[in-house]
Amino acid sequence: MIIEDAYSNRVTVMFDGKGSDHGHNFINIKKVLMLILIIVGCSVSETKAQKVALKSNLLYDATATMNLGLEFGLARKWTLDIPVNYHPWKPADGKRLRHWGVQPEGRYWFCERFNRTFMGLHGHYAEFNVGGWPDWSFISKNMQNNRYQGHLYGGGVSIGHSWILKKRWSLEASVGVGYARIVYDKYPCTQCGTKEKEDNKNYFGPTKASVSLIYVIK
Repeated sequence: MIIEDAYSNRVTVMFDGKGSDHGHNFINIKKVLMLILIIVGCSVSETKAQKVALKSNLLYDATATMNLGLEFGLARKWTLDIPVNYHPWKPADGKRLRHWGVQPEGRYWFCERFNRTFMGLHGHYAEFNVGGWPDWSFISKNMQNNRYQGHLYGGGVSIGHSWILKKRWSLEASVGVGYARIVYDKYPCTQCGTKEKEDNKNYFGPTKASVSLIYVIK
């Protein structure tokens, strides 16, 4: 989810009118990531021995989070999955849940790639601007009255299963656990632009959940 999976040199992103330069950085980073996915996808699809799948996480779709994933066949039982998500919307009630993230994962398939059970090792990076929601203990116990803006990075392990529906269509489910380093600025209210403090946290727990619809391109 992450959200911050930006999870090094810190890039602070403003999603509001304030800090517009950071907002431009956010959009530019998103465009670069999407361009990388497209270029890599085109390159891999030209390799006859490769298999490429396009996917969408239905759990993200349910929260109006735009997302796109590409999974590349590397060997008979190995694949590389690269999902990207982006949520730019601002609810009318003043809540904040803006974020973008990327979570690349190497996968080992016990049967054959893109079919049945797999185990994965993933990394993640995300940037976020959230506030006005019920408490999220992994960041704060006062989320409802404050806004948090920052990034996160880390990694974890996962397990999943893919069911073939038709010749090119599949359904996949996976869950994962791991670690995230969360670095953020705290603001005293969801609409405030004055930073109250800087802080960071170490998080251990679920780092991935997906139910994805998959189309095999080649």
